Amino acid sequence: MLNKSSRGTGIPIRYLLVLWLGVLSAVAYLDRTNISVAGIQISHEFAISNTRLGWVFSAFLIGYASFQIPAGLLARRLGPRRVLAVGGLWWGIFTALTALVPPHIGGAVLILILVRFALGVGEATMYPSTSQFVERWFPVKERGKANGIIFAGVGFGSGLTPPLVTAIILHYGWRASFWFSACIGVTAGLVWYFAARNVPEEHSWVGSAERTLILTERRVDDLPARVDDSSDYGKHTIPWSKILRSRSVLAMTVSYFSYGYVAWIFFAWMYIYLAQVRGLNLKSSAIYSMFPFVGMTIGCLLGGIVSDWIAARYGLRKGRCLLPVIALVLTAVFLLLGSRAHHAETAALVLACGAGSLYLAQSSFFAVSADIAGEFTGIVSGMVNMGGQIGGACTASLTPLIAAHFGWEMSFLTAACLVVIGAMAWLVVDPTQLLLLPLAGAKNG
Repeated sequence: MLNKSSRGTGIPIRYLLVLWLGVLSAVAYLDRTNISVAGIQISHEFAISNTRLGWVFSAFLIGYASFQIPAGLLARRLGPRRVLAVGGLWWGIFTALTALVPPHIGGAVLILILVRFALGVGEATMYPSTSQFVERWFPVKERGKANGIIFAGVGFGSGLTPPLVTAIILHYGWRASFWFSACIGVTAGLVWYFAARNVPEEHSWVGSAERTLILTERRVDDLPARVDDSSDYGKHTIPWSKILRSRSVLAMTVSYFSYGYVAWIFFAWMYIYLAQVRGLNLKSSAIYSMFPFVGMTIGCLLGGIVSDWIAARYGLRKGRCLLPVIALVLTAVFLLLGSRAHHAETAALVLACGAGSLYLAQSSFFAVSADIAGEFTGIVSGMVNMGGQIGGACTASLTPLIAAHFGWEMSFLTAACLVVIGAMAWLVVDPTQLLLLPLAGAKNG
């Protein structure tokens, strides 16, 4: 755990904390993707088809999507410190409950669906809270990197899941893997609670130089009408009409729908696709299904750095918007090529490149949410993320359905078409159009 001596390491406190958010992100994805690795054993034990297993996958995503905006409201009101700590505990409880569902009682599948829905509700706190944290703790010029670190945990956690969960399943059964995930989630949440604070002004470990840098550079503009650091922060009336009518917010939500649709092909179906469709054995499937998540990790880190670099040299709009357009179009190309590859190993590698190019765009969604929304970052990022999770819920159920009727190549073609639409949506996003600017001085009664 972090301590006061961290100030002497030369690593700013904001980066130590965002690194732990990367760990929490990895844990969140361990908790949500372990079921895809255990899916074959679960489907056998509960005597369900891939289509009904897809319902279980979708239940998590429906709960996750439904509570994105409430999670953003909580992050704004209570702060990311408490929200994520409680979230870690929640994840642990419902991950453990997944392992406790008996397969032979009446309505076992329905119970499993409800438990996974509840897990999704708890995990909805993750990224609205991290977005609110980044908005308060990071200068505008560093938000791409900060979000890149956080979302690198997605690739790391999801990539670690197949070999780790497979090893536990082979030795102790699939239920043991869920108990392991539950313990990790609770521990990570507790560490966050004791190490973090909602804002740098409250953290005794933050030096004066770091605090000054954050406070003077965490706004997109320097107009005096934006009372960024006043005691009124978090008390302004939420501009729902402006959020819901914002071209940038709506475009990012549409784009993230397509993004989530593609991402959840990797999270929910990659392991099963390689085993059942490509004919790899359990061990080989675990190894090759790691490749997309390695690509995601690299893509997140590189995308955040590149976004900040372009923004510093060519302006915020080009820095935040150009990269997603290119990355999402490349993703479509890799999906089409990978799905048509003749050899399983080649398909896995090409599809992994698609996952990597997809995640080059990841940090832009959440950096722009912070850039335009200020104290409403958690709400805006929750709305955008809701779009992504609805997309994920669609692919969890539609992908096996399309594959069953038209083949797996058609499933990947559908995803490729959607991700191109997502790329085009970024052409209307403008990270310099702020939501908070007209609201200075307006407060709740």
